[in-house]
Amino acid sequence: MYKYEGLLIHESHDDEGIIEIIECKGVRSLHFGSHPRQSSMLLTDPDKLELNYVRAMTSWLLFKPTLNDDALIVGLGGGSLTKHLLEHFPDCRLKVVEYRKSVVKIARSYFGLPLDSRLKIIVDDGGDYIRQRAESYREHYSLLFIDAFDHEGMASSICNEAFFDACQALLKKDGILVINLWGGTSNPEFQQVSQWLARAFNWQVLFLPVRDRGNIIAFAFNNYAPLFSLKELRVNALALEQQYQIEFPTFLKDLKRHNASTFNKVIKP
Repeated sequence: MYKYEGLLIHESHDDEGIIEIIECKGVRSLHFGSHPRQSSMLLTDPDKLELNYVRAMTSWLLFKPTLNDDALIVGLGGGSLTKHLLEHFPDCRLKVVEYRKSVVKIARSYFGLPLDSRLKIIVDDGGDYIRQRAESYREHYSLLFIDAFDHEGMASSICNEAFFDACQALLKKDGILVINLWGGTSNPEFQQVSQWLARAFNWQVLFLPVRDRGNIIAFAFNNYAPLFSLKELRVNALALEQQYQIEFPTFLKDLKRHNASTFNKVIKP
């Protein structure tokens, strides 16, 4: 059966709705009952980050040299970002919060999410999980990734100011929140979330629109002391591109272009 211009290889349902896996031109993708892809994997190169927006989420590497401690991920999908972190950062410890147990099973069986002692997956509501741990896990995480969408858009439990205040509390002093937003700068939800982020993180926030997509990746820096000048960032971007085969120079250029008033808050003068 063909669907979304590809071959439907799996379909199932849980309490939250439909889960579909489509293959098209050598790419396997996860759908939640609608055309947008929640996750994609190139079958001939399963560890490559296939989707533009997931590659854009790796731009934290421009500002932070590595991940050798704890990171929290809200929203598993097919596990592309999780697999990338496990592959490239041997000393990382990852905790992933995913609302749908069936999505965890799909990530393991169809997208190659490994069993790994560095990875703990928790089936829970990501917004509730973070708000409940704002005190007990204060300043615990170096990185916090949020990619929590259902078929209608951003999950409602993370669409409130208290959630972003709790994110700020969970991050170490030099921690970074990376969040996938959707809908473009004119979208009211995006405008509201931008305000919450700015207030929670003292305006140390950069936005990276993903070229030719509706995604905007936000990077919120927690009491961040800039490590690099713009010249050093450009050198870093070229080196990272060589290392990861990801377009970091393009991301850096777009970050500078789209954050004229705030970019200087996260680079050395």
